[in-house]
Amino acid sequence: MKQSGAAVVMAILIVALAAMLAASLASQQNIWIRRLENQQDHADAKWLASAGTDFAAAILNDDARHSAVDYPGEAWTAPMPPMQVGKSEISGYILDQQGLFNLNDLAPSGATDPVQLANFRRLLAFLQLDPDLAQAAADWIDADNSAQNPGGAENSYYLGLPDPYRAANMPLVSLDDLLMVKGFDQPTIDRLKPYVTALPANTQINVNTAPPEVLAAILPGFSLSAARELASKRMYHPFQSLSDFTASIGNENIPVPANNIEFASQYFLVTVKSVQGRARVTMRTLLYRNGSMWPRKVWQQS
Repeated sequence: MKQSGAAVVMAILIVALAAMLAASLASQQNIWIRRLENQQDHADAKWLASAGTDFAAAILNDDARHSAVDYPGEAWTAPMPPMQVGKSEISGYILDQQGLFNLNDLAPSGATDPVQLANFRRLLAFLQLDPDLAQAAADWIDADNSAQNPGGAENSYYLGLPDPYRAANMPLVSLDDLLMVKGFDQPTIDRLKPYVTALPANTQINVNTAPPEVLAAILPGFSLSAARELASKRMYHPFQSLSDFTASIGNENIPVPANNIEFASQYFLVTVKSVQGRARVTMRTLLYRNGSMWPRKVWQQS
């Protein structure tokens, strides 16, 4: 009887172990299946975001063939609201980058440009930020190792920090690079983002899309209120030429920087958001458009 009872207990243990093993295998299989589903959802969401970026490129390409200027009233400026594509969802928008102040223009060819430095100081003042941040940014970008006053910083400053590093002495790749620059922190960068950019080439300001703060910054002596009034005229009556823009200012005492303004743009930032199942992808792409040629990707993040 004792042997028989022991055999029954052993059998029960074996069945229990088998059941536990089966449950574990089933659980692992479910996790594996869920992981494959997540990977597939992510791949589909990324493909959809890439397709949305190509669609934005097509819009910009078509715009270039039909319009000689870029301004807020054009179709490409309207954001695409969330749209269902089968079981997926996609949305996006295009932002002109040449209406913004290009920080890399602070030091074209490695030498600080005093005019652009003064422009950036005015922009910082309009945004109620410390104007001396302009010198720190210029020193970070320029090729020399001589700190500008006031507010500048070169290797002598950065190497003296608790976690030392050297000044880049090269153009910014993205605005996030400013976190390494003396005086800049995340709130400051967030405040700047609607008004500045970091483009891979020296650019002119598109006065048809520039925020009033940027317009006032590049027009010495022009008030912010006057810049806001000037900007309000562009929605349906964009500036077509230098003479048109100068006449719209209506003040002969305001110097117009003819070599620093433009009426069309070449650089655009495309942001596409896609949702597929549990996957969510945000893809950001900087496009360069040269005339009627198909826009090319400068960089892409997702």
